[in-house]
Amino acid sequence: MVSSSVSAPPLPGTRLWTRNFGLFFTARIVSMLGDTMMPVAMAVAMISLGYGVSGIGYALGAWMGSFALFVVFGGVFADRFHPLPQMIGADAVRCLAQGSFALYLWLGHPTLWFVIGGSVLGGIATAMFQPGTNSLVPQVSADPTQANGVLRVCEGMSTMAGPALAGVLVAATSTAWVFVIDATTFAVSAICLLALRLPRFVPDRSESTLANLKEGWEEFRSRSWLWAVILIWWVLGVFVWGPLTPLGASSIITEHGKAAFGYAEGAFGAGCVLGGLVAIRLRPARPLLGGGFAMCLFPMMPLAAALVPAVPLLMLGYAVSGVGWAFWGVQWSTTVQTQIPQDRLNRVTAYEVGGSILAIPVGQVLSGPASALFGVRPLLLGGALVGLGCALALVLVRPVRTLVRRDTGARACVGL
Repeated sequence: MVSSSVSAPPLPGTRLWTRNFGLFFTARIVSMLGDTMMPVAMAVAMISLGYGVSGIGYALGAWMGSFALFVVFGGVFADRFHPLPQMIGADAVRCLAQGSFALYLWLGHPTLWFVIGGSVLGGIATAMFQPGTNSLVPQVSADPTQANGVLRVCEGMSTMAGPALAGVLVAATSTAWVFVIDATTFAVSAICLLALRLPRFVPDRSESTLANLKEGWEEFRSRSWLWAVILIWWVLGVFVWGPLTPLGASSIITEHGKAAFGYAEGAFGAGCVLGGLVAIRLRPARPLLGGGFAMCLFPMMPLAAALVPAVPLLMLGYAVSGVGWAFWGVQWSTTVQTQIPQDRLNRVTAYEVGGSILAIPVGQVLSGPASALFGVRPLLLGGALVGLGCALALVLVRPVRTLVRRDTGARACVGL
């Protein structure tokens, strides 16, 4: 639809690269680099330790499940107090957790329960961190669309470099070094966040935590476009996104070796860079409709993982998928940030993130038993079909496709 792809220039008179945005940008990108190395390292570590596909699913599912269960409380606490100290504390906890796992890998053979426990701790810490990453963007940048586009491009570059670097490290040295680097990135992130200078924050604590939860839920429930996307994401999480890393790792490592899985994930990051660049310039008048069309490219990743062609073609499939994923991500993040009142954004973001991610650990945990029953490649092929169906649902559901862009945030702010 031509009408859904009307480009809008950046807002006049705005400067993106302020001191605050530079620090926030550094914190996000350095942390993202470590995060994108972790799934590759965890997949290789679990296979090397003898825990197999099920072990990968349990470890990743424990992280994702604890994150999804606690992120709503992270959003409430961020609105009641301030997201910044919460994010710094979360970085400190994640630095300690990743460093401890690296030490255990050097000293011996980590038990499955130790890995799962560390994953739970990391997931809870990330749940305290994540709501602030959304609500701080309008505070450190006057143009959320441009900021989200730049962040998405550079996150894509991290997604490109992180898995490739992890693949090289696990092939040349050991997985422990990957977790050391991940721990270091959290330390750098915490230092950058400490240096931010934000407007004075006057929280509204006139209501109880339970009342805050209810208010956030009402904000979430009242927007049909928001919960419609979350329902679609539930299907995507259980059948595609959740099983994709355990199954894709098993399929690719078996066929092409450890490094190839890192290269494929790196190619996905390269596609995210391109998709983010496109999203900076192309601003659809109906952002979720444009993002839905872009998501039709996403099923190329499970399809490539299922067919396992030569490494260059495998990387191409992952890269094409990344283009669609990043373009959708920019449209979605900007839509949430500009449609939700600022003083309730942390809570709504928490419901949005928790709702969209809660299904992923279900898919991760079920990936091992399901692969034993149906086989790895048939499940990946089925995931590609489900992914395409979810993309088409984004295009067809009326509240999603008809939502019109806002160029500025819904700034019903409290004390900002």
